[in-house]
Amino acid sequence: MVVVEQPEVRPPPADENRVQHFNSAMPDLQNPEIFRTVLDSLQTGVYLVDRNGKILFWNQGAERITGHMRHEVVGRTCRENILVHCNGQGCTDCGASCPFTAVLHDGKPREARLRLRHKEGHPVLSLMWIAPLRDAHGSIIGLAESFEEQRLTTDRDRRQQSLAASGCLDEITGVANREFTEFRMRENLASLAQYHLPFGVVCLQVNRIEEFRAAYGKQAGDAIVRVVAQTMRDSLRPGDLVGRWSPDQFLAVLMDCDSGGVQKTAERIRKVVACAGLRWWGDELSVNTSVGYGVAQTGDTIEAVVKRAQNTLQAPAEKTGAPATPKGAASGKS
Repeated sequence: MVVVEQPEVRPPPADENRVQHFNSAMPDLQNPEIFRTVLDSLQTGVYLVDRNGKILFWNQGAERITGHMRHEVVGRTCRENILVHCNGQGCTDCGASCPFTAVLHDGKPREARLRLRHKEGHPVLSLMWIAPLRDAHGSIIGLAESFEEQRLTTDRDRRQQSLAASGCLDEITGVANREFTEFRMRENLASLAQYHLPFGVVCLQVNRIEEFRAAYGKQAGDAIVRVVAQTMRDSLRPGDLVGRWSPDQFLAVLMDCDSGGVQKTAERIRKVVACAGLRWWGDELSVNTSVGYGVAQTGDTIEAVVKRAQNTLQAPAEKTGAPATPKGAASGKS
């Protein structure tokens, strides 16, 4: 057997200098504060919790995405409604179905798509990665979680800017005003008459809004209707429209949608709005709404379609009370 000795391959001098420089810098890079600074400066949201859900670390990315500042969340638990995780079906992800509980149970990292509640109250669709933190013995001592906001479409943002420049949006809520909503409905009625393209509307009413304004002030009232409007808009397809029909009512105009689709959308809106809320001067406020829907018929007027949806407005029988109530009080949440 002949062994051919390979000549030693050495990196060129320039590479040797880089290796020496890297090795000399390693002690500094291994400083835990360096890693903490890097994590803190990421635009991706990153936070750490212990086994009881107490938040131990909250970076700048998490502040940017959720609106919650570090001093507001560190030391508190996820269960205090600081960062509500909604599964998109109108309920928070808690208990056995919670992906965080599952990771603690089996130690397997998980990816989850959740709606986080922004500090201003509206939901933020996020893609989250959850991984276990282990001690030197391999025992799970907490969780590391990173998340990114999932933008549904940039076309919607550009359209919003165009509508705002043309005076088509409601100044308080940022959704279409009544005039532009009527314009869209006239277009849809014409398409229904000529091409038989179905469409429907979902009507959402914020209950007892004047009582709420009297209790909490005009600014809080504006904030709560803005939360409702943004939540509705984020729950719909890009081609659908949400408009403010009156001070306490919103209409979602659903294009190319039959009776079954309109009914399902109405139920989805009801559930997702039920996850919305507002933290106001230390109080956690929830919103009470009624939701109805209607499908346009050939020969309808705008008034007829809207009236059909308004006639079906219903709030769950067990959900009564003020339009928004502080945490711990009798809930008026729908």
